[in-house]
Formats: sequence, structure tokens, C-alpha cells
Amino acid sequence: MLTVDFDRLGLQPGERVLDMGCGAGRHAFEMYRRGADVVAFDQDADELATVREWFAAMRDDVPAGAEADVKEGDALALPFADGEFDRIVAAEVLEHIPADIQAIDELVRVLRPGGTLAVSVPRWFPEIVNWKLSQEYHEVEGGHIRIYTLEELRDKVTRAGLVFTGKDYAHGLHAPYWWIKCAVGVTNDDHPLARAYHRLLVWEIEKQPRALQALGRVLDPAIGKSMVLYFTKPDAA
Repeated sequence: MLTVDFDRLGLQPGERVLDMGCGAGRHAFEMYRRGADVVAFDQDADELATVREWFAAMRDDVPAGAEADVKEGDALALPFADGEFDRIVAAEVLEHIPADIQAIDELVRVLRPGGTLAVSVPRWFPEIVNWKLSQEYHEVEGGHIRIYTLEELRDKVTRAGLVFTGKDYAHGLHAPYWWIKCAVGVTNDDHPLARAYHRLLVWEIEKQPRALQALGRVLDPAIGKSMVLYFTKPDAA
């Protein structure tokens, strides 16, 4: 289930790309599949071990020349050279980081002039509903510590030196699922309504029925759970 539009990001085969806060690796896998030289970066060693295994399993099915590796570390001190990456994805990670401005500065530092960045975070309205319905949803170790407005996130990244190029919304079908979960208990997976909606989402992801794809296109701009902002780093000149 991808959040970032890689065509809009401008990803090309052979480019050096970073998935910062990769988690289970969904965006890293897609960039690798498209022929990029991918670094999946996270602070969770266990998740990175699984990502590495999946990279190895994909090796025979990716374009010639594609490379993939994992790197464990701190988002506030990225272990990469200035301007090392052509494209960077930071999906659903900044809302977890107390020092988000420092993390943004690091993303800008390692992005090359002319390179592009995609940042996704939970969208304000669906997220505020979740917070109102359930403290358990966000009051967990490593959980969400802020809710961004579009203007706040855009301004924090542009003040760090990038140019805002556009926005998108994703996962409109998923927002009601989390409202249900927050209403009945975020760990109450056996609730009939939560279980039924989860089956619907699994069907959507696995089978991609046209009716649900069409419904998603309607719901994304209205209640899409994720907000995606795209930026470009100005050329050095």
C-alpha cells in the first residue's frame, strides 16, 4: 500500500534514493523494483533485518544495476554525505519525531541540488478525529506526538531551503477504519465492525476491485488519511 507517487517524485532507474524511516519497507521495495539504488533507513533493527531479507528475495526480479541496502541510525544525524541522494521519501515518520525541524534539516542536507523529496504525514482532519476518539491511539511509546496542518509542514520544509511543488492525499478508504478502531478500542480487533471493515481493506489491497478504486479516488481528496507534500531542492546556481 503505497502513499507516495513515484512518477510525481521523478524517480528514475539508477538514481540514489533514501527511504528515511522505512518501517516495513513498502516504499523502499517499490523504488528497488523500479531500478533505483535504495537505502532503507530506520532505527528499528528488527524491521531492518526483515527488509534486508525481502531485498535479497527480490534480487532476481529487479532491473539490472539496481541496488538495495539497509542502514540503522538516528534521523537527527543521518550517516550520509551532503547531497548524496537524488530522491528522498519520508513517509509517516515526522509525526513521531520531537525534533522534527532538525530531522527536516538533515533530509535537506543529504538531498542533492535539483533532487526531490516526498514527505507524508497523517492529514489534520482524519487525525484529529482519531485523537478525539481515543487517547490510546496516540499516547503510546513512539507514537504520534503532533498533528500537522498542510501549512505548518510546508512552511517547516520550505524554511529549510526546499521549494514546495505540490500536494496529494491518499488512503481515503482507510480513515473510516481508524475512526472505527478508535471508537471501539484500537486493540479490539475482534469487534464485528472493525473486523468487517478490515476484510474490506484487505480485499481492496489484494484484488483492487474497480468499484473500490473509484470510491478511493473520491474519498482521497475529501478524507484521505495521509497528506503527501512534494519538494525540490534548488540547484546550487
